[in-house]
This record gives sequence, structure tokens and C-alpha cells, in this order.
Amino acid sequence: MKYSLEVSNLTKAYPGSDFRLDNVSFAVPQGSIMGFVGENGSGKTTTISCILNTLKPDSGVIKIFGEEMTEERTDIRDHIGVVFDAINFPEALTANKLASVFKDIYQHWDGGLFQHLLQRLQVPADTRIKDLSRGMTMKLATAVALSHGAKLLLLDEATSGLDPVVREEMLDLFLEFVEDEEHSILISSHITSDLEKIADYITFIHSGRIILTEDKDILLYQYGIARCTADQFQSLDKSEYLSSRKRGFQVDVLISDKESFSRQHRDITVDNTTIDEIMLLLVKGDQ
Repeated sequence: MKYSLEVSNLTKAYPGSDFRLDNVSFAVPQGSIMGFVGENGSGKTTTISCILNTLKPDSGVIKIFGEEMTEERTDIRDHIGVVFDAINFPEALTANKLASVFKDIYQHWDGGLFQHLLQRLQVPADTRIKDLSRGMTMKLATAVALSHGAKLLLLDEATSGLDPVVREEMLDLFLEFVEDEEHSILISSHITSDLEKIADYITFIHSGRIILTEDKDILLYQYGIARCTADQFQSLDKSEYLSSRKRGFQVDVLISDKESFSRQHRDITVDNTTIDEIMLLLVKGDQ
């Protein structure tokens, strides 16, 4: 299997802070979308900043398209598209003036594609960026990221705060992008319903550590939550579940194979689960 992005044993500590990235490792296969999930402060943005080399890690290896990322590898940077929650374009510029700037920055800038995306997303080309709504600004940032020959998109809360219609437009663009098997996306988002629609894999990060990477369909269709009474929970062996959380008189138990569990425990109700519920049990539950 070929990977667009490989992160191996990435560590980063901040002086005076208890937080650190602790041997973060995961890989994004070519032609896929990986959802990067964790609570605020879990390390998502720090990880993405290290990938982009805007933050220098203490140790670890980051490879993009099989090549180690360094400050000198500007050719690799040209093939990375980035959309952050906060947009840093000069507010006095318009989309058309921005295109003139990027034409001189990116070797593979595609002005025709950029104009097509502006029209498709209904972004006004001659309105100053400071006068655009948040949704329009995010659409503009996405159009830029897709117009300079990027093969890997890094999206950090790129759909947060957008209305459902705009989010759906963005998700359609992302799915079209990975129709090319050389393209991949790493997307961090608190809107896990978006990830359930488009992601192929999910990586969970908590307190600077990767706690699980799994195929999204396995998470949604094989994993489950067993709803146990206290007595039923006491009868379980620890090898039968990943995490548990007491909720009133009930114990929610995260299991990785609901069919097998149900055959063994026919008296226990097992429900389908969501990415939100899995994250909650992994982060807040007893392992």
C-alpha cells in the first residue's frame, strides 16, 4: 500500500506546559480520507503544524509521498493544500487579486480551475475578503487549496461553523478530490457526522497520544455499545471490551465485535455506535 502521509513517533513538548505529543504515529493511504478526531487540546493542530514544518518537532519522522519533509523540500510543499479554521489571506484583496499573487507563488497554479471553483461555489471574485462571510471565506480557501496541483489536503476544522448546505458542498468537493487515487486528505473536525459521510479511516488522538486508528466502516458496523446492568458488567471478562463508562444504573461498554459479543451474551442489549460515542468512551471511560 502506498501512503501520501506517514507520521512516525512524532514528539513535541512545550516549555512550561504539561502537554506533549507522545510518539504520534499514523499513515494516510493514497486515495483515501482520514478523519483526525480528538477533543480540544488533544494535539490535532500541533500534529498538523509539525507535518507542515511550521512547528519543529522534538523528534520523529514525517514523510510525504515517501519523502521526508524538510524546509528545503519546497517541491513537496507545492503538492500540499491547506485549509485552516482561521484564514490568513490579506483582507484587502479580492479573490481575483489573490489569484494573481498565487500565480507567482505556486508552480502549478491553475487559474482556470480556480475560476471554475469560484463559480461553482458562488464566491464573488471581486469582493474584498474582509467583506465575505465566514462560509464564503472557507469556500475561497478551499478553492485555493485545490487549484495549485495539491495531492494531499490538510484540513483543520475546515467545515466548523458552516451551515449544513455549505458543509455538504465542501464534502462533495473533498470526495471528488480523492477520486484521483494519488490524492488523499487528512481532516480534523469536531463535526463527526461529516467524517461518517466521507472518511475511509478514523484516527483518535487524546492528550497527545494516538489511542486508535481504524477503518471507519469497521467502527460503525462492527463496533458497538453494550448496555449492561452492574451485575452483567461484573460478569464480563476485561478481554471482551475496550472501555466502559458508568451512567447512573447502567454501564456502557465499548466492544469491537458486536456480533460475537451478542452470541456470547444474549441477555445484554448491544446498540450500534457513532464516532462521537466511541471517542467519548475511549476518552472518558475506564480502559
